[in-house]
Amino acid sequence: MTRLTATTILGLALSLGAVNGVQAYEATQVLNGLNAAVFATAPAGDDQRLFIVQQGGVIRVMDMATETLLPSPFLDISAIVNYGGEQGLLGLAFHPDYASNGYFYVYHSADNADCDLSNRCSWIARYSVSANPDAADPGSRVELLEVTQPASNHNGGMLAFGPDGYLYAGLGDGGGSGDPNENGQNINTPLGSILRLDVDGAMPYTVPASNPFVGTAGLDEIWAYGLRNPWRFSFDRGTGDLWIADVGQGNWEEIDHQLAGAAGGVNYGWNTMEGTHCYDPPSGCDQTGLTLPVHEYNHSGGNCSITGGYLYRGSVPELQGKYLFGDYCTGFVWAYDPDTDIAQRILTDQSVGNVLSFGEDTAGEVYILTGGSLWRLDTGDQTGVDLLPNGLRFAPATPNPFTERSRVALSLDAPRARLDVGIYAVDGRRLRTLRAGPAAAGTLDLSWDGRDDAGRKLPAGVYLLRAETEKETNGQRLTLIR
Repeated sequence: MTRLTATTILGLALSLGAVNGVQAYEATQVLNGLNAAVFATAPAGDDQRLFIVQQGGVIRVMDMATETLLPSPFLDISAIVNYGGEQGLLGLAFHPDYASNGYFYVYHSADNADCDLSNRCSWIARYSVSANPDAADPGSRVELLEVTQPASNHNGGMLAFGPDGYLYAGLGDGGGSGDPNENGQNINTPLGSILRLDVDGAMPYTVPASNPFVGTAGLDEIWAYGLRNPWRFSFDRGTGDLWIADVGQGNWEEIDHQLAGAAGGVNYGWNTMEGTHCYDPPSGCDQTGLTLPVHEYNHSGGNCSITGGYLYRGSVPELQGKYLFGDYCTGFVWAYDPDTDIAQRILTDQSVGNVLSFGEDTAGEVYILTGGSLWRLDTGDQTGVDLLPNGLRFAPATPNPFTERSRVALSLDAPRARLDVGIYAVDGRRLRTLRAGPAAAGTLDLSWDGRDDAGRKLPAGVYLLRAETEKETNGQRLTLIR
């Protein structure tokens, strides 16, 4: 058994089954003009407000009655947040007894002097609300846990309280293509895992006695491991089940599921597996003791990075009991039925942009966050369920990852009045325009040299190549190595 202490260094053809033409849905834009919004939530019992996390380090409050932002932020910790790429203020969770104790918890990236153990880290910290219910007390910060981050990507960042009252925190594998440090299968590091903490005991936290590695080898804080980058997990408010969306490496995105009340210590397989497929080694891998995903999809058709949502418990009857998730690159959103293993696209004839995250209010209504906008999922028309675009396709970029230049072929089945191709940061910022204007049918050869529109070299990391016409959107992920 190992315990983290204050001085420990923490160190497309979708596989969907059938796709049926049933009722479609639409997303209603509630807010626009947000700044890299990555999450939305509310304290238990608060149906008047929705709290919106902006990646740069600011939490805003939306008045639910007027659907407008309050003029002043709830919390601004931008001075201590390292923001850029996959780093920033990434998670927010209100204590189940927030109404009485005023506690809430954040997960954010930091660097240099704002880290105690290294020059790049992630913090889990507690704050308290001030006498003004619409403003936190920035001086109330209590630091619970610091995790050293080897790289700037795969930070995880999700925080949520489970039905057991414990705080769960998701961490990526520490970055680097293919998990070079083998963190996913290492139970002695918090990286590549979901932690489970008791924040109601001695400060800064205690470890629940029922955590799987208490009294045996492995970090006491770990609840589950074998994850690459759990970009959003959630608990079903109806059953307490845990749903995890784990971002894939280069081919497969996955959804993992744990029943409420099940024991911890589950190994979800990364980097031995990517989805249900051997990764390291690429064939003949030993799957003993691994828990494979309940659903997966591949990257054909432009999909590239799963964004996890919620088991829907809102006001749309047809979506009850379906797990909602999206893909960052295509902007598509699906409803997955655990009983039939069918995932259905639910937004038709509509592009909301890159699906960066999901949020949920106290009524169980689900929101989609696309960086600059907040959308609410509503019942739409009856036009059926759209399939992935066939007329706009990318061939796999080569090389990818790349150091100097990556090339990709884009094919169009017919002329388009508008073709816009660009490079985007993972927070939705457009960095480089590769093509803009009308386009003829055929194949276009594109390349990117890792620079922005001003000619500046961009840092190593994950970027999104995205093409959009008046009819469809497609894209893929590019990894730049310096």
